Amino acid sequence: MMRGGQCTAWAPVLQFTNCRILRGGVLLREDLWVRGGRILDPEKLFFEERRVADKQRDCGGCILAPGFIDVQINGGFGVDFSKATEDVGSGVALVARRILSHGVTSFCPTLITSPPEVYHKVLPQISVKSGGPHGAGVLGHSVADLKVAEEAVQSGATFITHLFNAMLPFHHRDPGIVGLLTSDQVPPGRCIFYGMIADGIHTNPAALRIAHRAHPQGLVLVTDAVPALGLGNGRHTLGQQEVEVDGLTAYVAGTKTLSGSIAPMDVCIRHFLQATGCSVELALEAASLHPAQLLGLEKTKGSLDFGSDADFVVLDDTLHVQATYISGELVWQAEKAGP
Repeated sequence: MMRGGQCTAWAPVLQFTNCRILRGGVLLREDLWVRGGRILDPEKLFFEERRVADKQRDCGGCILAPGFIDVQINGGFGVDFSKATEDVGSGVALVARRILSHGVTSFCPTLITSPPEVYHKVLPQISVKSGGPHGAGVLGHSVADLKVAEEAVQSGATFITHLFNAMLPFHHRDPGIVGLLTSDQVPPGRCIFYGMIADGIHTNPAALRIAHRAHPQGLVLVTDAVPALGLGNGRHTLGQQEVEVDGLTAYVAGTKTLSGSIAPMDVCIRHFLQATGCSVELALEAASLHPAQLLGLEKTKGSLDFGSDADFVVLDDTLHVQATYISGELVWQAEKAGP
């Protein structure tokens, strides 16, 4: 069946050649086969259906990785998801379109800490939506000490929101929430995930290295982006506040007070790779497989396994995005880049 529910028997088979596919934590020199919006097992195609590809696309030696999933983004490009207006839906749609250029194929719109009435008004306007040419798909701060954090995990908590930020600092007698990364009170078989803002501003490279080396499989890269994302250098008015953007830093205008993160996901991946010295494979999985596992979507998203959604990103060797695909369909492409 296709993702939309239609039969795939007649659907064209698309073969991506001359590429390195991220699969099972390894970059493999294999072709990627797509039909009906999903990753296809070529052996079944050859031996059971006796079919070949209807179309081929030469990837020029690029990396094909699962589409990135941002589980914490508060807005961008002048849009603030927390504003209780009647056009929140259109704002989410605008952000969904723009983040395609950064390899994000799915995201969770999030709200900054707000009064209850804001949640009641805004959240009903944000609905789950499949991705496509219109944009990425929409998926549906603590001061706790370690004891409280462990109790939360025992009760089902699985995610630490942007580790180190707005929480009790690490102390050798009570490491706080950070201690969950190596706690022996985590139930067997349970993976604790934690978000990291790897923008080079909010988290020191040493802190990134500590977290990564302590618990690499739980690390989830997030942008935690604010409306200033994508607006470019200069002074911008966002609601009642003026912010000044300088590179990857946003300040409250006239001060040196940070006004949120404005680094897109692909920039965070590159910085994380450089700061930690981890493998390219792990850096990419921190923005794809790990968030999918966190959300319980690993059977359809976050990997290029057979049967998974054909949401993927084409990257050059420096991990700059060349193209973004959703359901096997090209939804964004860099100028003068292939395929």
